Amino acid sequence: MDYVSALLPPAVMAVFFIGVIRVIVKTQGGANKAKEDAAVDAALARVEGARAAAAPPKADA
Repeated sequence: MDYVSALLPPAVMAVFFIGVIRVIVKTQGGANKAKEDAAVDAALARVEGARAAAAPPKADA
């Protein structure tokens, strides 16, 4: 019976991992995809804007 107790935790973790992957795949796309893409684009634009504002101006030599 030691082999059962040794194999049970990896088997349970595998089942949960497969479940997580299935949820991730099922939630990709759909009606919220455009809203999620817009939110990511807005966040990236804010980061790029902050980075450009914080960068010192380049001196032409």
